[in-house]
Amino acid sequence: MPLSPYVFDATAENFQRLVLENSHRGLVLVHFWTPRAGPCMLLMPRLVKLAAEYGGRFLLVMLNTDELGGLARRLGVASVPTVKFFLRGEVVETVHGAESDKHFRQLLDRFILRDSANLYAQGLAAWRKNRSDDARRMLAAAAVDEPGNPAIPRDLAKLLWSDGEHEQALHLLESLPAELRTHPEIARLYAHFALANAAENVQPDIETLAADAGNAEARFQLAALQLGRNDDMASALDTLDRLDAEHPQYRNGLPRQALLALFELLGPEHDLTREYRARLSQRLS
Repeated sequence: MPLSPYVFDATAENFQRLVLENSHRGLVLVHFWTPRAGPCMLLMPRLVKLAAEYGGRFLLVMLNTDELGGLARRLGVASVPTVKFFLRGEVVETVHGAESDKHFRQLLDRFILRDSANLYAQGLAAWRKNRSDDARRMLAAAAVDEPGNPAIPRDLAKLLWSDGEHEQALHLLESLPAELRTHPEIARLYAHFALANAAENVQPDIETLAADAGNAEARFQLAALQLGRNDDMASALDTLDRLDAEHPQYRNGLPRQALLALFELLGPEHDLTREYRARLSQRLS
């Protein structure tokens, strides 16, 4: 059983999967320890705390050398505590002794950020070369390594959308943590995708949707049709403005985000931007 979502005990049977295979998905730390050594027992809770602090950006595996001494020796461990950093099946760093938390953080940040940046760059390069499956895998791995970077899920969603997987792109953006969903780039992209997807998939005609004024979903579909099929920006803005006034929490504030996305598309000096931004500002004042 796992010690926590990010901390596991190594066995002879699970080492290949837990450490070597997982290291191809991200950073894995292996703590070689024995209950007979005081420094090991002092270091262990500190590493567990770091694993929780980093929230899954690395996996921590505890290997008891009293039970797996042969495996430890094959990996070059001659004393404990020893911590080895694994990436892509190889040891990339070794720490001997109970070093400070600051030292471990410096190493973690170096390997995690370097690896996620590399994966992100490789993913974008694969996308440019039309290697969509490779690009998805790399961008998804980079997103796990660097969960606070909005550019990675943004570009992954764009990749899914360009591959025709519109619902999956929307679901990806909807499932992001709240602090990322409200990031301006993510929110605007989601609004664009939601409008385009609604225009593609809506069945009723404009007259039917316009008659259903109390239904928030119908109002949003109406705005999508006005924009996507009729290219009627003024009507779409008016519909979204009314929807934001009457149902501001619809789909986590989507009407307002759609308004802001259209303001950006029109530019700050456009008459429609000025008119509807003034209406929005009045509601917020």
